[in-house]
Amino acid sequence: MHTLLVTGPGGAGRSTVAAATALAAARAGQRVLLLSGGDGAPLGETSPDPRLRLAPIDSGEEFRTELAALQDRGATLLGMLGGRPLGAEELTELPGAEQFALLRGLRRAAAAPGTDLVVVDMPPLHQAVATLALPAQLRRYLARLLPAERQAARALRPVLAQLAGVPMPAQWLYETAARWDKELAAVQAVVEAGTTRVRLIAEPGPAAAGALRTGMLGLALHELRVEALVANRLVPPGSAAADPWAAGIAAQQRRFLDEWGRDLPVVELAHLGRDPRGTDDLEVLGAARGIAPTPAAVPAPGPGWSVEDRLAEDGVLVWAIPLPRARKSELDLIRRGDELLIAVGPHRRIVPLPSALRRCTVSGAALADGSLRVRFTPDPRLWPRER
Repeated sequence: MHTLLVTGPGGAGRSTVAAATALAAARAGQRVLLLSGGDGAPLGETSPDPRLRLAPIDSGEEFRTELAALQDRGATLLGMLGGRPLGAEELTELPGAEQFALLRGLRRAAAAPGTDLVVVDMPPLHQAVATLALPAQLRRYLARLLPAERQAARALRPVLAQLAGVPMPAQWLYETAARWDKELAAVQAVVEAGTTRVRLIAEPGPAAAGALRTGMLGLALHELRVEALVANRLVPPGSAAADPWAAGIAAQQRRFLDEWGRDLPVVELAHLGRDPRGTDDLEVLGAARGIAPTPAAVPAPGPGWSVEDRLAEDGVLVWAIPLPRARKSELDLIRRGDELLIAVGPHRRIVPLPSALRRCTVSGAALADGSLRVRFTPDPRLWPRER
């Protein structure tokens, strides 16, 4: 099974292109599942092809169900504290519930039987990057706040629970944390799988170019692979030839297309002259060359995060981190114990150091040719001495 995450700057027709992509793949013979927020989905509630299944996400219902289940599991503890459970009619969806509902839907979709391709209509690009980074971030928080190896008096908790007559709060807390970690690990495995890739949707122009550069930096920081960029709402060639105003817009779009094409494969979609509506318009968009993804279209792994051994030449180890089009002014690095905090623009990631680098000190960093190269010098107190 393959997963295609569709996102891009807001207002570029992301949901429409996601639906057209899913329909084109189904028409090509693949068994496709389209995962979307549901509201205003271009395909509505009925699939036009038996090979295409629709999986709308109701974030409000997801939130109420999860919170009700959490209350049930913690009913004893709530009773000890004098709390009163909330009724289903009292539960109102909180900010951020959409992200968690999408991640749970992604986990379920990845396990759906009889599916070749899952197409996910993601939020706008900046939100999509934050959503995809959530599982790894939350697992790190859980490991720091509730480390499993430091569960105090694990052997005594059953005895204490019998004496008290109720489950111990710590036991409930650690069991809940373990369940969350398991669920987050399943979502993280889907996001980081080699068969998962990102497809970007953008309307060529200066605003989209800035948002794309920032968003692609976030994707690169979290090691998410971009398969292609779909340039939407292009001025049709006939219109450009007949109208000087349209010709100017077309020339501007072509400049950005040429620039984007140096980094990514580009699929071009002409403007229909109206807002796409219904299956017929989606069929027109889906007929564009290259829009129907295939398993063979999974991009080969690009240059990954690698450690270069330059001890013999320069006495250092170099950690090379690809960050295409990053600028020195927007970078920040902080070493904290065995972790490295990397910030690029609005994006941040904390990553564990490879084992060899944990016995080194950071001695410098440089940005060149789209790669951040962090230099590490072996610490004589920790580095094995030569015989």
